[in-house]
Amino acid sequence: MNATAQRPVDRWFASYSGDHVNETNQLIHVFAVPAILWTVVALLWCIPVFGTWVKSGMWAALAMFAAWMYYYKLSRPLGFGMLAIFIAMAWLTRWLEALLGLQNLFYLAVGVFVLAWIAQFIGHKIEGKKPSFLTDLTYLLIGPVWVLSKFYRKMGWRY
Repeated sequence: MNATAQRPVDRWFASYSGDHVNETNQLIHVFAVPAILWTVVALLWCIPVFGTWVKSGMWAALAMFAAWMYYYKLSRPLGFGMLAIFIAMAWLTRWLEALLGLQNLFYLAVGVFVLAWIAQFIGHKIEGKKPSFLTDLTYLLIGPVWVLSKFYRKMGWRY
């Protein structure tokens, strides 16, 4: 076993990958996991913020920052990738709020959340294994960065 296999990120990915061997399940995850991540951002975005100097999105920003710190600690290259994703998701969410209003943003996020989780459970039914997060909630954070790592590998980028 080489030294890089000892990194915590590699251990997380090896374990997560063991629950996601089926190609159909992996494909479902490539679409459903980012959708679920966006819905969490959007739902947090919709939590009311009291006061006049802070706008909607503060709770989402705090959660994205906390998650980003976790990802950056796991892997700097993946951390920077997740930072770009979080910025894009915040921009998209802000744009959708301006376009739809906060209440309709909430309804959209709930709808996407439900559909994406249905897809996830269908994928795991095909896989024949339970979702990883049922054994450790940390896998809810690992899923998005695992999908990103697949993109990094496809591009030939180190993480």
